[in-house]
Amino acid sequence: MIYEAEFESMPAAELRNLQSERLAGLAARAYERVDFYRARFDETGLKLDDVSTIDDITTLPITRKQDLRDHYPFGLFAEGIREISRIHVSSGTTGKATVVGYTTEDVDLFARVNARCLAMAGAEPGMMLHNAYGYGLFTGGLGLHYGAERLGMTVVPVSGGMTERQLTLITDFRPDMISCTPSYGLTLVQEFAERGMAPGEISLSLGILGAEPWTEMMRGEVDAGLGLKATNIYGLSEIIGPGVSCECVEERNGS
Repeated sequence: MIYEAEFESMPAAELRNLQSERLAGLAARAYERVDFYRARFDETGLKLDDVSTIDDITTLPITRKQDLRDHYPFGLFAEGIREISRIHVSSGTTGKATVVGYTTEDVDLFARVNARCLAMAGAEPGMMLHNAYGYGLFTGGLGLHYGAERLGMTVVPVSGGMTERQLTLITDFRPDMISCTPSYGLTLVQEFAERGMAPGEISLSLGILGAEPWTEMMRGEVDAGLGLKATNIYGLSEIIGPGVSCECVEERNGS
């Protein structure tokens, strides 16, 4: 299933034109609204007129993780705080937390790109999604939740942990699809096996896994242990969260 064929199946030339238009608009917005980016442009001598095609992305100043930390919490926002409808925060395990603000338009886009990824992973309207990504400040849970609702799925917002309860809900509700980290997928494989449930007895047929690195060997173990086809979804808070990139269930050859 293709959720937004207008964009996902756009001819290459049209896509390139759209990307060029969006990049030029993004550069102008950053320059006009964020002091940090205006200073970076001026320091490098880059003019807005120099950003006209997608190829010019290589000329733009790089934003580093330390830049985000140095301007904590809201110093890189292009909108005033009153225009922000939601704030997510990274764990900050490797330093000061990264703060990400979403306008209402951003939240709508968040739902759309995750609906696209779920559809690529094999989901269809009417299916049930067991969403075992964490909810809260982490972007994963809400991103997949809103994407699934936008696609027309039924969502079980179980969040992370509580493995015994997760096993019970999967057994009783019989969802079609699960979203979780690869390592948690392996945990469920082990726990179902200890319960004596064969993969064919588990209702799941699809999985959309991400938020951490994983290997083809891990994918094979999750596929075999839960009786499903697992696809990879990629994202990072600095851009939007999950939904930046994903695999399709037919190919499963990397994002």
